Amino acid sequence: MATEIVSAHDIFPHIRIVMGMVIGLGVTRLLSGLARIVQHPGQYKLYPVHLAWVASMLLLLVHFWWWEFGLYAIETWTFGKYLFLIFYAITLFLLCALLFPDSMLDYTSYEDFFYSRRGWFFGLLATTYLLDVVDTLLKGPEHFARYGNEYLFRTPVFVALCIAAILVRDRRFHIAFVVGTLIYQVSFILRLFDTIV
Repeated sequence: MATEIVSAHDIFPHIRIVMGMVIGLGVTRLLSGLARIVQHPGQYKLYPVHLAWVASMLLLLVHFWWWEFGLYAIETWTFGKYLFLIFYAITLFLLCALLFPDSMLDYTSYEDFFYSRRGWFFGLLATTYLLDVVDTLLKGPEHFARYGNEYLFRTPVFVALCIAAILVRDRRFHIAFVVGTLIYQVSFILRLFDTIV
């Protein structure tokens, strides 16, 4: 009986499909939440900081799908690597679920909801920054080195800001944090991820 040899490049599309399903659920959650706002604009008072985090998460999900093409370079796939990537994608989905709950009956506005769940949201967001370090290392030392000192600086800064966001309810801080995050995300994508390498 002939034994068929499967290459890493054959395995990668299989893994990418599963990740895509989880990321697709996150995108669906965000778009459904936005559609609900359009359908029922007066049902709950909107909060610009919440909407800005929705935009940031949507950009993060789209960017995640783009940058994960770098996994194509992995020569040996293990179940541990696969499990890690699925866990990373699930964490991103949970962030989306925390932005748009199944029901808003316990809350008076999106602002009320956002601040009541900020510990969970920013705790998971900090986790994604740490998971990103592992994800980047999976793609090899050359890939990791490509981002230089900026990458090593940005991760602890964003984790610290997430911890501060858990502890601080000051609206000015949260406005500055989300605006700074969006500006940095766009800059990071255009400077380092405009083309897939």
